[in-house]
Amino acid sequence: MSSPAPDSGSRQPGSRSGAAAYVAALLALLVPGAGHFYLRRWGRGAIFLVLVLAALAVGVALDGRLPWYWTGPPLKRLATLGAMGSGLPPLILHFVLGYQGDLRGSGWEYGGVFIVTAGLMNLLLVLDAWDIAAGRKD
Repeated sequence: MSSPAPDSGSRQPGSRSGAAAYVAALLALLVPGAGHFYLRRWGRGAIFLVLVLAALAVGVALDGRLPWYWTGPPLKRLATLGAMGSGLPPLILHFVLGYQGDLRGSGWEYGGVFIVTAGLMNLLLVLDAWDIAAGRKD
């Protein structure tokens, strides 16, 4: 009996089901670090939660713009999608707290960059949770 080639798509030992990858990715998308908590990667989940929320908090502390453009130039719409990558926190900022940023604030542009960066960072962490759940990464 020969063993399958490494690139044949076989899953590594200890990998989870395909459904676990979807659950982990969805949780990671909603709340930073939640996908890693679901996968019992407590340290990673805690660090990622703190990093994403810290970047978001710095952006808010700088009165940064929370992009919320669904029409208009494509780059503004992409910035909105990037910021939404943080999951529930920007939705809470916008809908519950009414936060938009302060154009008169000295850190308005820099703060907006922190907010978008937090979302983009979390999107990478969604992929990380997916890869761990699929058994492609330890």
